Amino acid sequence: MPVEIDLNKSVDENAGIYFELAKKAKKKLEGAKKALGESRKKLEELKQREGEFLEEEKEKQAKKEIKREWYEKFHWFVSSEGLLCIGGRDATSNEVIIKKYTEAGDWVFHTDLAGSPFFVVKNGQKAGETTLQETAQAVAVYSRAWKSGHGSAEVFYVKPEQVTKEARAGEYVSKGSFMIYGKKSLLRAKMEYSIGIIDNRIIGGPVSSVKAKTTNYVTITPGKDKKSDLAKKIKYKLKGGDLDEIIKLLPAGEGNLKKN
Repeated sequence: MPVEIDLNKSVDENAGIYFELAKKAKKKLEGAKKALGESRKKLEELKQREGEFLEEEKEKQAKKEIKREWYEKFHWFVSSEGLLCIGGRDATSNEVIIKKYTEAGDWVFHTDLAGSPFFVVKNGQKAGETTLQETAQAVAVYSRAWKSGHGSAEVFYVKPEQVTKEARAGEYVSKGSFMIYGKKSLLRAKMEYSIGIIDNRIIGGPVSSVKAKTTNYVTITPGKDKKSDLAKKIKYKLKGGDLDEIIKLLPAGEGNLKKN
């Protein structure tokens, strides 16, 4: 490497110039080494997380490949007797379920609590006591009784022809609500629900209905854990499943894992 000497400066002055240049070069080298070390560290972290990224992509792909049924846009479960039970998620879906999907021979479930879902048991009038109790439990869990921390709730069921938008004189029926006329059959339902996994697919429903389909399940009750925290605990316990799908099944409000 050629060295330039300024003849107008003394030997000490020339040496001082190169000394300063050497210090700057050393600092740059140290900075480059530090940057290289940080880059290597980040690369190592990315390599360690590569498996996580691949697993996430695998789950996303699996979700795309799963064929969705028409009723999966609602709350739903298949009773332990094999009957389809669907429930509203909000005022709009309550309207759709009653007006579009309710037929003669079904049972319609509801509570007197404002904001509760309507549930319909398809071909429900052929159902046994187990299905009726399971549906009552689903209605109770997705009602405001869960968020209020109640241990149980009273649910009623009626025939489709008893459910109408025709209000009494001077009354108004809001969206998602219906008038119920005639005799109601009453059931008291325990405030607990189960979430399980079958072939890495999450299912939810009343305890007995989920228990009849899989041994890999957990049961939840009203409690103190936020939905996001509770969903993570459930995913950990089940050793699989999609977190968003779990959250989608959870009732409004906080909850706890119950020991099976």
